[in-house]
Amino acid sequence: MRVKCVICDSINELPDYSPEAKKLRNRPIHTYMCPICHDRISERTNARLATGRFIFRKKHSLVEDEF
Repeated sequence: MRVKCVICDSINELPDYSPEAKKLRNRPIHTYMCPICHDRISERTNARLATGRFIFRKKHSLVEDEF
């Protein structure tokens, strides 16, 4: 399966039987990001978290309070 990175527009090849290829075929909202872009974003996010001024919010606190 040929896929295109949403950030750098590089075209890569995924095996048709891989779980990532299945996700991309069955759920059009999912997008592909090449390993280089994924690593770059991970490094920058971790660097921002290390400064202490960046708050990484995974869930909304009001939703957790209701339950």
